[in-house]
Amino acid sequence: MKRQYVDDVVSLLPETDLIRNIAVIAHVDHGKTTLVDSLLSKAGLLRNDDAGSRRLLDTGEEQERQITMKSTGISLIFKGAKDEKKYLVNLVDSPGHVDFSSEVTAALRITDGAMVVVDCVSGVSVQTNTVTRQALNERIKPVLHINKVDRAIQELGLNAEELYQKLNSTVVSMNAVIATYQNDEILGDITLDPRKGNVSFGSGKQGWALRLDTFAEAISARTGKPASKILNRLWGDFFYDPDTRRYVKTPISKSGKPLERYVNQMVLEPLLQVFGKLKNDDRAEIKEMATTLKIKLSDEDLDLPIKELTNRVLQRWLPAGDALSQMIIEHLPSPLVAQKYRVENLYTGPLDDPTATAIRNCDPDGPLSMFVSKMVAAEDGKRFFAFGRVFSGTIRGGQTVTVLGSNYVFGEKNEMTSVKIPRVSLMMGAHVEGVESVPCGCTVGVAGVDTALVKSGCLVTDPEAHPIAPMRFSVSPVVRQAVSPKNPSQLPKFLVGLRRLHKAEQGLEVIINERTSEYIIAGSGELHVEVALNALRELLGSDIAFNVGKPVVEFRETITQPSSEICLGKSSNKHNRVYFSAEPLDEDIVKGLAGITDVPTDPKKRYKMLTELGLPAADARKAWFVEGTNLLVDRSKAVPFLTEIRDHIEVAFREVSRAGALSGEPLQGVVFYLHDAKVHSDSPHRGGAQVRYFSY
Repeated sequence: MKRQYVDDVVSLLPETDLIRNIAVIAHVDHGKTTLVDSLLSKAGLLRNDDAGSRRLLDTGEEQERQITMKSTGISLIFKGAKDEKKYLVNLVDSPGHVDFSSEVTAALRITDGAMVVVDCVSGVSVQTNTVTRQALNERIKPVLHINKVDRAIQELGLNAEELYQKLNSTVVSMNAVIATYQNDEILGDITLDPRKGNVSFGSGKQGWALRLDTFAEAISARTGKPASKILNRLWGDFFYDPDTRRYVKTPISKSGKPLERYVNQMVLEPLLQVFGKLKNDDRAEIKEMATTLKIKLSDEDLDLPIKELTNRVLQRWLPAGDALSQMIIEHLPSPLVAQKYRVENLYTGPLDDPTATAIRNCDPDGPLSMFVSKMVAAEDGKRFFAFGRVFSGTIRGGQTVTVLGSNYVFGEKNEMTSVKIPRVSLMMGAHVEGVESVPCGCTVGVAGVDTALVKSGCLVTDPEAHPIAPMRFSVSPVVRQAVSPKNPSQLPKFLVGLRRLHKAEQGLEVIINERTSEYIIAGSGELHVEVALNALRELLGSDIAFNVGKPVVEFRETITQPSSEICLGKSSNKHNRVYFSAEPLDEDIVKGLAGITDVPTDPKKRYKMLTELGLPAADARKAWFVEGTNLLVDRSKAVPFLTEIRDHIEVAFREVSRAGALSGEPLQGVVFYLHDAKVHSDSPHRGGAQVRYFSY
């Protein structure tokens, strides 16, 4: 990476209103990373001729598998077409495979806008639906690029009207998804409409894209009609009647002749004609066409094979980088705008405290609040950069910060560590560029905090600051494989490798039980686990070989009917008794609890959360504990010394929820009711060893 380019990026970091933080999201194989090549080319980081073929943001294994498996960030500079100002776009390319959905969640948390990429032929797919829902839950504003239009033209052989219907169907489907999952009106009208400019069409592989507003301006220059009037009729049921020189909404002219849809006539037919002439491979005709399109083709270009020449012509006529960069600049919000409405979802503390105010105002001089969405391994695989977004304040090398882990609870000391940051960096794809400081509104990589963080968390400077809400993942690690070193003497090094893998792989769970010598890797699917095992082999090197068990899918235990009677549990010394029953929870409550990662410790907040999920008010008021999708509710009345054994009952409840009685699998959707208890008055007779035993 050229240092001058990095210096240019640094000069734009304080210009919050000129920054765009975006994620590129899509279903697998819809062409996200290939499309991003065109943006890299526009920013000057890739040769124009290589756009669509390099997939520059993919690593070695990703290139081999031809699938993106990790979210990758890079900072790009573009010039606005309308104001000629330089804009900084912090882009995060994310995976499309369902097994790596946790990487999409990490990308969306630190961005404000999303470019949704949809394959023109395949249409809106399952994962498109999922990632769009995730984006809207995070209050991320979407724009749409319909990709692989070349396939619809060259492979399917669609005519102009058929192509229009295909494109329009995709736009309608995406709007239906948005209408389904848009939870509030705070984002405003985010309907996708090609006439607004928030929809583009093209081919990432061929490196071209178009927006209707550029065609409207070209038609306006040729005809003298206002571009806005033309644009409003360049989509939908609008037809131009040459007899009356008016736009009509029926495909029949005043004289009874059939009319062609206006967008087909002015946009899609010319596009199909260009493809047709290129398909004929008549070099003289192609040269003449290039003159008409006002693009330059050298003799070397005309000597290229027809496939490469097709790409060259389309890239120069309709450069994808131009259309996509302007769509991002014009239709996605800056941090200054986005953080005003995102702070309610992000910040867990009072919305009027100094940190919340600084986040809302995107204040670089306020207290620091940075969210770390993932850990990125350094080249040696031993150290990690904390990759995330500064939401308020400014982060600097040499600064002392408080690191709050993902399970940190305000007011407690657990998962709270003070760390001095050695340096901060910009994450530029595979490169890491050190900088002096990074203000709020930007993405950043932070060194030196990997010992205090596992996967995600917050960095703050105000001792009274609350953490930013932890991420909610759409998938769980359900596929497990046991691993063990072939040489037992290498176990210590093997465990070091496992812990590094756990830190580096978002959404992966590594279970280390040194008591039972069980070492398990759990991922979202078989591909996720397979990729993790390859990463572990790289971390350990060829010197440490290990055995891999067969994949096992994790199950859940539950009950289908309420307890037929109240069950009695007695301590071994016979001095303490508890009376419990259990019932299955309502499915809607279970689904609601499954989406909650941060259960409030404050009883009032917990009561509000549970009643909103549908739990009866009487039970919500007396709910003691929540573990996963399970509850423990106290229905007892005036039991002496009950509070003295509450902590011991909690330990038993949580252990049973994590490993049920049938097969040791996690428990799901069960509510336990404590009806009564008899507790010994002397503390030695009601200790943890006694109470935990009979509470199971």
